[in-house]
Amino acid sequence: MTMDLIAARADAASASALLRSTQAVRERAQGLLARARAGNSAYFTVADAALQPTAALVAQVTRERYPTLDIPYHSRWRHFEAGGVKRVDLLNEELGKVSVAKRARSQIDLAIVSVLLDAGAGPDWHYNDPRSGKTYSRSEGLGVASYNAFTKGLFSSKPMQPCQADADGLQAITARQLGDAFQVGVENPLVGLEGRAALLRRLGAVIAAQPEVFGGAGGLCRPGRLFDYLVPVNTDTPSVSAHAILVALLTTLSSIWPAQNALKIDDGSEIALGDCWRHSAVPGEGASAGWMPFHKLSQWLSYSLLEPLEWADVPVTGLDALTGLPEYRNGGLLLDGGVLGWKDPALASQTHAAGDECIVEWRALTVALLDELAPLVRAELGLTAEQMPLACVLEGGTWAAGRVLAQRLRGGTPPLNIASDGTVF
Repeated sequence: MTMDLIAARADAASASALLRSTQAVRERAQGLLARARAGNSAYFTVADAALQPTAALVAQVTRERYPTLDIPYHSRWRHFEAGGVKRVDLLNEELGKVSVAKRARSQIDLAIVSVLLDAGAGPDWHYNDPRSGKTYSRSEGLGVASYNAFTKGLFSSKPMQPCQADADGLQAITARQLGDAFQVGVENPLVGLEGRAALLRRLGAVIAAQPEVFGGAGGLCRPGRLFDYLVPVNTDTPSVSAHAILVALLTTLSSIWPAQNALKIDDGSEIALGDCWRHSAVPGEGASAGWMPFHKLSQWLSYSLLEPLEWADVPVTGLDALTGLPEYRNGGLLLDGGVLGWKDPALASQTHAAGDECIVEWRALTVALLDELAPLVRAELGLTAEQMPLACVLEGGTWAAGRVLAQRLRGGTPPLNIASDGTVF
């Protein structure tokens, strides 16, 4: 191996580690925001005067949703509560009297699979819940559908152990099976169905290849074994940091993501980066230059693992190390609230790809502006950062306020169109 190749591999490894940190997400997002404020963005203007009215709207929505200001985390578990049904309690009843660790593994199995199925559903899909008789759409529909599929054993290879996901069960998933479980049809289309099924199969393959992380008794590999990987053993006071959860997800599951975003090395190998995209104005060291990381689904998953860990009496520290989530509702709030404006209004009506520079920049500005919006929202509500971490600001919150504005302005559709394969949004 030549010295140049050794140096290239070291550069790529260093860059990938950097790009998997939320510090890089924040610093690069803040850089693009400063550039836009200076008038140097090709796509957006920033109206700082609109931040306070937007924060007031978020606070109003938060009070309406949580009058006592006892705000839970923004996580997949909120969607499992659609229709006022506490599905986590139903899951625990299904599991029966099991150990804390076994219960946590099942909850994490469900959270991981459901989050990976949580990319945008599209405007025309809905789900009729046979348990409640209610109809749900978008994220709530995807959450309820995935919960029902999970408890019926769709993701398990063990018929007598339905409430789990394992490598064999995940690798056997077909788009048709998933479509049947999600009631997909000609008149009920779900965006990115093939992509979702392929993502689950890749998840199965990836965990099967890492028995040292995901393996357990009998050699069965499950996503829920992350509980054992994350939680220190032989300690009276186990705890885990929020950023450690994200790093574990990014390092162990990185190869499930589409390969178009990867650091190429001269020997033909590559390191998958996942939700990380090119932007010409993003600086950086070595191979990290020009890359803007987000890891939206991985961070959404990190938020969704907080509660299973805490329910297992494992405190999670450093919650605000995670960033706001750059997707339709949070980013839509900033566009619809007038904080962000298009320099070319025609872009708002065009269909974009996730990697288009204007979409990368919109998402980066969303991350940076959510950090600025959060303290304004807390001030409106009279809460501290400890009382209302970013995970609660999002839930209270910015995501719901984005939905309110979208409903008011366009009947619920987002303010821009992004072609989705089911693996980013």
